[in-house]
Amino acid sequence: MLLLAACTQLLAFWPGIIVWDSIRQYGQALSGHYDDWHPPAMNWLWRQLLLFESGPAPMLALQALLYWGGFALLAIGISRRNPTSYISLVLPLCALLPVPFLMIGVILKDSLMAGGLLSAAGLLAIRSPEDRALRSVAAALLLATATLRFNAAIACFPLFLAALPESWKRTRLRLALAGIASALALIAALPLANRMLHAERSGVELSLVTYDLAGITLHSETDVFPPLSVAQPVAVNSRCYSPVSWDRYAWWVDEPCPIQFAELKTSFQALGVSPYVWLARAVAAHPLAYLAHRFCHFDRNLRLWVHDADLPGLSLQSDPNPWQIQVPPSDLRQLVGAFAQLSLGTPLGWPACWLALGLGTLALGLAPSESLAVPIAWSAVLYGLSYLPLSVASEVRYHVWTMTGAALSYVIGVVEARAHGPAMRWRLAIAPLAFVGVSTIGMIARMFG
Repeated sequence: MLLLAACTQLLAFWPGIIVWDSIRQYGQALSGHYDDWHPPAMNWLWRQLLLFESGPAPMLALQALLYWGGFALLAIGISRRNPTSYISLVLPLCALLPVPFLMIGVILKDSLMAGGLLSAAGLLAIRSPEDRALRSVAAALLLATATLRFNAAIACFPLFLAALPESWKRTRLRLALAGIASALALIAALPLANRMLHAERSGVELSLVTYDLAGITLHSETDVFPPLSVAQPVAVNSRCYSPVSWDRYAWWVDEPCPIQFAELKTSFQALGVSPYVWLARAVAAHPLAYLAHRFCHFDRNLRLWVHDADLPGLSLQSDPNPWQIQVPPSDLRQLVGAFAQLSLGTPLGWPACWLALGLGTLALGLAPSESLAVPIAWSAVLYGLSYLPLSVASEVRYHVWTMTGAALSYVIGVVEARAHGPAMRWRLAIAPLAFVGVSTIGMIARMFG
């Protein structure tokens, strides 16, 4: 079934959809000169894959290999542990979730990262006493390379910790030291890769600072921007700000805001002050405004108390690009796309529901040392929650891993909980009830909000 689904996906999306992000990345892959707006490591990898074929096809093949290969490894590993379970029948349903299924056909760091996490989880699932060390090292290395997004280390951390030898985590002190070492290694992976590839600093981190200053200014009705050439910045900002995304403060929109990311960058440089220090002072002065901005945006990001028409949809065609790369017309892709787009109006496409499912899986109370569901659930949940303080946009692609990981963790958690006997089984209803409860809130919002 997994093989059939993988072939269907490749057939529908070949040679791969490229959007604004991946167009910029492909240009850098061709030139060999990188900046850090998008992961230079992915651009470098794409450049190596061009030895096989130009365009997005090699990257699509890699994303599909990691995604479907990860699910295959998980099915094999869990079936070995629980031969009587129906995991080989149920697990593919997680792979067929509409949004992740479509997004693997789009060349993006989010899709590649999700594939890397799945393959790492698969390697952990098939470990045996004979080759445990080798497969753990392979999984750890794969996780280190999966730190493609600036917040990817958060998703990688629980799985990385699970890959470490149990002797390293036997006591609380050892576990704490192993956790600190793992966190530092994962956090260092992205800047180290950027340095090795001589990636030019783009100031991408200022996008978050810009958006947070805009949100604080809106909710406090006080100008917290650095000195700008814009008259009446509070009034101007009120016309520009959106809880959906920061895009109007960037240069690529049709009607950019007079308050621009580039001018803020210049202003901070002229002042000789760190943007983070400036933002910290603004947050300290207006904490309620900052929280209002963050929670309003997080709500859009999770698609909870919203109207779906106000949020970004999904891409079924490549954006215009200098190489005229397009996917050919396909009824199959249109069918997949229509189903995925339709799912955005249902709990299947609401990240909030999957976050609730992941939290419900953690409520099973499975022992982390004995469970694969626990690190996968923590990975999905922590990654989803990281968008509360760190997000600048509300595209559903950011939650490919949260959706997939939460679904996967619950399915695996059911198998593991049943092995503990009837005493554990009543807890299996917690996660579905959490999913249904959040779904109900979302439906009420769409009907009456």
